[in-house]
Amino acid sequence: MISAHSGRLTKAAGGLCAFLSVVLLAGCTTLPPANPDNICSIFKENRSWYRATRDAQYRWGAPKSLQMAIIRQESGFDGDAKPSRRSLLFIFPGRRLSSARGYAQAIDQTWDGYRQISGNNGAERDDFKDAANFVAWHVRETAGRNGVAVTDAYGQYLAYHEGWGGYARATYRDKPGVKAAARSVAATTLRYETQLTRCEKVKGNGKTKFLD
Repeated sequence: MISAHSGRLTKAAGGLCAFLSVVLLAGCTTLPPANPDNICSIFKENRSWYRATRDAQYRWGAPKSLQMAIIRQESGFDGDAKPSRRSLLFIFPGRRLSSARGYAQAIDQTWDGYRQISGNNGAERDDFKDAANFVAWHVRETAGRNGVAVTDAYGQYLAYHEGWGGYARATYRDKPGVKAAARSVAATTLRYETQLTRCEKVKGNGKTKFLD
């Protein structure tokens, strides 16, 4: 027979475990930056994000500013972002509108292709470093497949959203919302690039360093 005292201890222990679980889960999630309009503020808040985008730029040639602008447009820097669900009978949640998820909102097929080609087989879409590397890889692929320069933020986002085949067919032509998003990415890229001159130092070997 369990005493009342033992029962209270068991309930207390259970409550503590639940609390610790919430705390631990929260600790694993990186919150979106407090000031998403300023890339220097973003990188100061998340130093690992600077290193991730810098390394991705070294490998694939995609500017840090463009990587960050695309990620902001796609997920608002929320690693848990997912598309909304269809509704069933206007009441019950159905399947999600696409398989896109994570910082880069990459769909299953494109993400799987990236993992195979890049050799990053363990990449996860809710990991910022993996997402930045994916975006930079996609930018370089777009340059090679569609002839869009890595510095052409507007064209790069159109290809990112529509896919390489869609961009080649100009499927964005009758999609004012997509073109508006591409203009926003272009504007954000330019702003971020200007801001980086105030908080980044380019060393003699071409490498860059984030300044406080």
